[in-house]
Amino acid sequence: MGGYLLFYCTIELEVQVKEVIKIVDSQTIRALRMERQFLSYKASEEEYISLYRDAQPGQSIYWNGFGDPPSLTFRADFDDIEFNRKRQSTRKLIKGRFAGGNLGWIMVEDLELFAALYRKPLDKPSEHQHVLLDLIKREGPLTIQQMKEFTGMLVKEITPALHRLQEAFLIYEDQYDGEWDRSWYKFTEMFPNADLVRYSRQESLKILLQRFAYRHVLFDGDMVKSFYKLPGKEIKKAIEGMLADGIFIEMGNSYLLKSDWALLRTYAKETPQFVLAMHRNDFLVKSNEHRLKEQFKHPEHETLQYLLIDGEFRGASVGHFKNGPYVLEDIILDLPKAEITARKDEILEAVYTVNFGRNNPIKRYNGENL
Repeated sequence: MGGYLLFYCTIELEVQVKEVIKIVDSQTIRALRMERQFLSYKASEEEYISLYRDAQPGQSIYWNGFGDPPSLTFRADFDDIEFNRKRQSTRKLIKGRFAGGNLGWIMVEDLELFAALYRKPLDKPSEHQHVLLDLIKREGPLTIQQMKEFTGMLVKEITPALHRLQEAFLIYEDQYDGEWDRSWYKFTEMFPNADLVRYSRQESLKILLQRFAYRHVLFDGDMVKSFYKLPGKEIKKAIEGMLADGIFIEMGNSYLLKSDWALLRTYAKETPQFVLAMHRNDFLVKSNEHRLKEQFKHPEHETLQYLLIDGEFRGASVGHFKNGPYVLEDIILDLPKAEITARKDEILEAVYTVNFGRNNPIKRYNGENL
């Protein structure tokens, strides 16, 4: 009897999985993703904080946002750059080097979580690193210019040494405003109660993976690697553990939260039609960067923005970055020919919206001169 029951349950599970796979193949998965990304409607401050938590580390707008607070573009019903500027000023958002050593902003309450994932201990500091660390310990917070005056070292020697000490969570760059001359502190002076070994690396990754899964709905290991810049073996191990624990369900080579399984079987919303030109540091772009770079690669021009059309990346604006308005050479699209024609004005307007308006003309549309 027990064997029969087990056989029956296995068959029932397979049927349910096939049902969900059918749903995943439809627009339903995209609609739920856009809802959770707040691209179907705008987030309130409370909703935005929750979204930001799941999309960490936050980054500023690619290229022209250098030095600005991070932004989750198009998702808030308020100016999120100014909102995050205030959060920086009160140290609710703190700066560090995380995914692949890149600068990013995390919420201070998640410091221990990200330290577990990205801290690179420094057992044998170089001479420059040793000198600067001792100097900060002895003299207190210092700017790079002050370090130069104390040590006689060149800025090009100081900067990489500071970055490595920053990755080891030994010092902290206190960028709480937009000023360029920022002070560097001993990390324990800024965060005396932080327990940098509270989580193991795998524990930290599993927590972040649940957040990542919730915002993407369906994801794969390559997306995780693309966003978090972690080794594939570590990601695979964490996912396998979460499958074994019943947190994730596997769908071919992709995964979703078990809690989303039942939801997707009854979820009936549709993705609204829209076109958004997403900058290259955007959360959705970064998690799909590995395929987008190849899919919309241009032999002559740089990718300026990726075009999110009805919840899918279906094109890119290409040209050249420069200070001020970019050079807009072309818009390349992966759409049916009829749709390329029918949605031309909508697509052009989306690109103009993030590129200083129609005073900065686009030269070509899908290869044809405008």
